[in-house]
Amino acid sequence: MVLIRHRMQQHLKLDPLPELEIDECALCPCFPKPVSGTTIQGVGDFLDLEKLCVLGRGNHGSVYKVRHGQTLAIYALKIIQQGSNDAYVSHETEILNCIDSPFVVKCHGIFEPRAGEKAILMEYMDAGALDTIFRANGPFSETSLAHIAYQVLNGLKYLHEHNIVHLDIKPSNLLVSKDMKVKIADFGVSKIVHGIETWADMCEGTHAYMSPERLDSHTFGSGYVYAGDVWSLGVTLLELYVGHFPFFPADKRPSNWMELVLVVCFGEFPSFPNEASEEFRSFIKCCLEKEPSKRWTVSQLLSHPYACLGREIAEMTIG
Repeated sequence: MVLIRHRMQQHLKLDPLPELEIDECALCPCFPKPVSGTTIQGVGDFLDLEKLCVLGRGNHGSVYKVRHGQTLAIYALKIIQQGSNDAYVSHETEILNCIDSPFVVKCHGIFEPRAGEKAILMEYMDAGALDTIFRANGPFSETSLAHIAYQVLNGLKYLHEHNIVHLDIKPSNLLVSKDMKVKIADFGVSKIVHGIETWADMCEGTHAYMSPERLDSHTFGSGYVYAGDVWSLGVTLLELYVGHFPFFPADKRPSNWMELVLVVCFGEFPSFPNEASEEFRSFIKCCLEKEPSKRWTVSQLLSHPYACLGREIAEMTIG
């Protein structure tokens, strides 16, 4: 367990599950003046953007709701402090520059408002993230989760076909519009797969949503790079269904990182509520197969009856 030993030597503990703190829409200080006349195609000068409120703050920066002065269009603006976050910024900007999918949050521009900062202008998802909705409304129904699963699977299918592994699928990184369109966001720890990758190069992300092979590649192997995203999706869906992190009881959280590893890698499969359907149980089991070679791929999951239900809902929504 090379990664486990490395983490234990650093005395790391489990990061809190919600990485992004969502605040009410509150007034914020003005944007700094950019160091140059950088413009964004289709939007205009950076100074034409009016900051309306803070949408969230995370470890790598802040996200603001902004309005374009001329068109009144609403966007989300992520401002990242560079320096210690250079690798995070590099990963995210490199990937956002080359992707275009209706199931992935669209990037409208990347620029430097001033020295030491990077700003990413993105489409605004007006219902927030799945974790925000969960905290406000409680657990999701199977029908809602089928619709969500279908959309996220399509986003992952697009990314994987373009050799991109997300590595941090979780409720706070799945953004939602009021008409329940779901899109994948936050590519700060994502990777473009160039060849034979090892999990030593992909140990960043949120521990609670990491697959067994990411937590312990010595036992579970490291040859199934994309399978980790499928595991993360399964944990996310089950968490949103049962109302708590599914590998522990509702009233318990892991006391340290090693406890999480032992339960996820070697513990029993999470239990389902009695009312869970066979289709939902089967789908989650296909996602949470501990052996990555036996875990279903995104393409296989899209043919699962539960995902087909999600597709039918999506088609009815469009119609």
